Amino acid sequence: MAEPSILNLDEVHVRPVEHSEEARHHELMAAHHYLGFLPKIGATLWYVATYYDEWVALLTFSAAAWKCAVRDRWIGWDFHRQYDYARLKLIANNSRFLILPDWHRRNLGSKILSLCQRRLRADWQERFGHQLVLLETFVDPRFQGTVYRAANWSYLGLTQGYRRTRTGYSTTRLSPKKVFVTPLQANARKLLAQPLLKSPYRQGVPKIMLSAQQMRSLPDFFLDIPDPRRAQGRRHPLCAVLAIAAGAILCGMRGYKAMADWAQSLGPNARARFRCRYVNGRYLVPSESILRNVLIRVAPADLDHSLQCWNAAFGQHDTRLAIDGKTMCNALDKNGHQTHVMSVVGHQSKACYTQKKLVLYP
Repeated sequence: MAEPSILNLDEVHVRPVEHSEEARHHELMAAHHYLGFLPKIGATLWYVATYYDEWVALLTFSAAAWKCAVRDRWIGWDFHRQYDYARLKLIANNSRFLILPDWHRRNLGSKILSLCQRRLRADWQERFGHQLVLLETFVDPRFQGTVYRAANWSYLGLTQGYRRTRTGYSTTRLSPKKVFVTPLQANARKLLAQPLLKSPYRQGVPKIMLSAQQMRSLPDFFLDIPDPRRAQGRRHPLCAVLAIAAGAILCGMRGYKAMADWAQSLGPNARARFRCRYVNGRYLVPSESILRNVLIRVAPADLDHSLQCWNAAFGQHDTRLAIDGKTMCNALDKNGHQTHVMSVVGHQSKACYTQKKLVLYP
């Protein structure tokens, strides 16, 4: 079909890319987008825009950026809430938008963005099990972001120029990007800035963002815990391993793999604050196996005492406490009764003050 000079925009449609079409999507994006192909990592959806079954454009929506100062200020996130992973799940990033060669037509780009915005919330809910309330995108400064402006996206400003790497964030500033956002519901900005999210937007458990002072202080609270490991082969100080494990849990990580991934994402400054091992000009973090080995061998009573001391020192700003209980799946005592855990969490700090195990008898 020859490309018409004028399109009937009512015949433009947007849909997710089917599994059998992913190779074609990959090839076209790699061939024609200046940033190349972006693989599916985490929460990602690929879309294709069609005109009478002809492919005219490709789009990728993926997880939001972990850090974006202008976005966070626009939303109104304070230090403790800006990196709450449960809140970031409510934002998606339009990480790729490609109008294929010979299909550049007036109003086509804004039409395609509008169609995506209409269906993205339902598609995201079906695929990943939670809603979206805001979209963001980063535009290279060589471009004006005309298509986003035409689609009524709001320009917020420039990023600081750092990019995320496998070991955290780059230490040198690269080219800053223009930041655009658009809400998917009228109260998106107010909703994201609420002190406590409510269902269906709230997921997981309360968590906090550690300050530099809190990172530096955490290892001190584990100095008196006896090291259960043999002296031979100790690669990481016990206080650093326990501090990183505690920091990961406070920031919402659950499970050894999640804790290890969180540790790998720490930048050099954060690793230094946790007193990580310094080798050949780099701070090394403990691996998943080291975290597991230490946590299953250290005395639980000593660990609980140290964490309660840390809470006492850094939870003084809480004016209200929340008490919540959970039933532990598949955790039965010798008589077959289920185990329950009661937690006390500070409203302001989101810190867990203490947890107590109990068994409820019928």
